[in-house]
Amino acid sequence: MKSKEFFEALEALRVTKGIEPELFVEALKNALIAAYKKQYECNSSEVDIRIDAEKNTIKYYSVKIAVDKVQDDDKEILLAEARELKKNYKLGDKVYQEFIPKEFGRIAAQTARQVIFQKLHEAERDQTFHEYSDKRDGLMTCIVQKIDDKTNNIYLDLVDGDEEGKVEGILMPQEQLASDKYLVGNKFKMYVKYIKNAGKNTQVILSRTDKGLIKKLFENQVPEIQDGIVGIKSVSREAGQRSKIAIYSTDASIDAVGACVGNKGTRVNAIVEELGGEKIDIILWSENPLEFIAKALSPAKVLSVTEIGDKMAIAIVPDDKLSLAIGKDGQNAKLAARLTGWKIDIKNESSVIGTEFEKNLPKNYNIEGEGAE
Repeated sequence: MKSKEFFEALEALRVTKGIEPELFVEALKNALIAAYKKQYECNSSEVDIRIDAEKNTIKYYSVKIAVDKVQDDDKEILLAEARELKKNYKLGDKVYQEFIPKEFGRIAAQTARQVIFQKLHEAERDQTFHEYSDKRDGLMTCIVQKIDDKTNNIYLDLVDGDEEGKVEGILMPQEQLASDKYLVGNKFKMYVKYIKNAGKNTQVILSRTDKGLIKKLFENQVPEIQDGIVGIKSVSREAGQRSKIAIYSTDASIDAVGACVGNKGTRVNAIVEELGGEKIDIILWSENPLEFIAKALSPAKVLSVTEIGDKMAIAIVPDDKLSLAIGKDGQNAKLAARLTGWKIDIKNESSVIGTEFEKNLPKNYNIEGEGAE
């Protein structure tokens, strides 16, 4: 069966979309077989279809087994009859007989169109998915498009994208900041958690609560980070309330904290404003983990930090700074622990100084002294 028009359409897709015909051929073959069996109610029969894109042909074959006695005409053929088609057939061989299906042209054409449209959509969706896959763990500017009252999911247009209608930004309830006002048309910077193919479109799963958003906002706001002069060691976050970011400098002449704060606080304030007033502590990372712990408990003053086990430490703070060091509902202590990767026990000075407990503590890091002792 000639199908020049069909193959010309495949060639046009190769030229205009960069989609190779082979992508469609196997799918079309399977679809035509299924359509033929349904049309002629011959599910028990085996049919093979061979598509030759070079010759622009689609050929139909019945497939039967060569036997010495036929018991099922739909599945079997006498060996003698098979050898009239091809002399070297043996018992048990599959015998292929070409035939032209009557009144099947219209159904074949419809099936071909359906396969082309389906595969074209799948190919474009996969292509879009691959184009967006490198945006994972990145930052995107998005505009609220609609809010689903049933699921509370927020759907967004991706300002940084160029695949109109093919990509869908989704902000799920657990990824939404309580301080944000999600109104249609409002613009936000979003952290890209992951990309997935779902139904008709590629979906970009976004977040306003992930700690990765803090990291990306600083990378976006601070040129020294973009240039690799200042690095981010770790981030901890209680979304909407407080975050801590540990930074360092690869150049001794560069003030890493100052670079992140910016002139008169312009850089960090821009990030705080983007996050609706979320407090951010910028911590200078130290190779000495005990010094790092002391700094991580900012804004509280720390007198000393003592290692008491594997990644376990006790921090001593002035009596009037205990509540600040711990924070409301233990928030500051938890953030410091996540930032450093250490379990931190915080004690006030009067509960320790001069007691047997203090005498048994090795003084590893004394803030007012010379560091490690």
